[in-house]
Amino acid sequence: MKLIVFQMAFFLWLIAVSCTRPSTRLTESEIVATESVPNNESNNQTAVKFRVETVASGLEVPWAIAFLPDGNVIFTERPGRVRLIEKGKLHNEPIYTVPDVEPSSESGLMDVSVHPNFSENKFLYLAYAYRGDGNQVKVLRYKLADNKLTEPKTIVENIPAAPNHAGTRARFGPDKKLYITTGDATDWNLAQKTDSLAGKTLRLNDDGTVPPDNPFVNKKNVRPEIWTIGHRNAQGLAWQPGSNLMFQTEHGPSGFEGKGGGGDEVNIVERGKNYGWAEIHHQQTRAGMVTPLLEYSPSCAPASGMFYNGNAFSEFKGNFFFGCLRGQRVIRVRLDGRRVVAQENLLEKTFGRIREIAEAPDGSIWFTTSNRDGRGNAAKDDDRILRLAPIK
Repeated sequence: MKLIVFQMAFFLWLIAVSCTRPSTRLTESEIVATESVPNNESNNQTAVKFRVETVASGLEVPWAIAFLPDGNVIFTERPGRVRLIEKGKLHNEPIYTVPDVEPSSESGLMDVSVHPNFSENKFLYLAYAYRGDGNQVKVLRYKLADNKLTEPKTIVENIPAAPNHAGTRARFGPDKKLYITTGDATDWNLAQKTDSLAGKTLRLNDDGTVPPDNPFVNKKNVRPEIWTIGHRNAQGLAWQPGSNLMFQTEHGPSGFEGKGGGGDEVNIVERGKNYGWAEIHHQQTRAGMVTPLLEYSPSCAPASGMFYNGNAFSEFKGNFFFGCLRGQRVIRVRLDGRRVVAQENLLEKTFGRIREIAEAPDGSIWFTTSNRDGRGNAAKDDDRILRLAPIK
């Protein structure tokens, strides 16, 4: 037993060391440009120029960003703090601290989402890990009033979790249903077990009830909340404009699972389908299971997902972006419906580990660093929220 514990500790130490590669920092407002022709594509794609500007600094693992209709910004920090940027200025103190958060390793306070009808109901949703019967995850709904979160309501709880592989994104889709990605809680067998909420995509009404058109409603030994199964640890969730296809980014296997390394994924996630973990991984195939649209080996550790639909960068319209932790970059994917046209790395090894990425109402692109998460090299002003601003 002592040998096993030592081997596991040594392996985790190797992961931490391997993820702490130095970054080359940009100066504030330095101009950056994309490639003129991504991936040597033959068609004429002009370069996109932008500046990288700091929005907020001195943060601790900012995990998710939500833009409010009044122009203010809510974001989460993994230790349990909900922060507010009001009229462009960060409040010194959190507007809320989650009392029962479990912030060990990769878990803690994760996503924040705005209700589609926020202007009328003022509802915000938080997804976070807590100590229940072991580590678990839940999603709660709050009302934002006078810069305070009130009236907490549990939407879903008792989702199996662990210090690692705890998910979780909780975002509203075009159908105004709440979709939630869950991790496998480092027990990969749970991802294929339909009586468990671990390793799944869930679909709920905004009050936590189950939509009657979910694929497994009234099916024996299947939780009705389940939308898809067979996920390891998806942390990116976004819908393609026009098609309304759901795209997810997902972390691939680590060495301790005996399934190799790398294998990070981008998936098109559709009703009732099985995405294979842990029966298949990387580019493996099996009848009744879905092989990823994109696979990354070595690992890039995708931690977010966003489709750009703004006007500030017309060349980015319809492109899919996600931040990479271990890969220390933003990946831009150009698509034609379901078909990948080209890919491009942005800001590679420039800001360290990148987690969240989000489109602001003015069309700028915001992203967060995750260099104080125990696996990065933190600069004196980390962690930060930054934005890509167009050159005018």
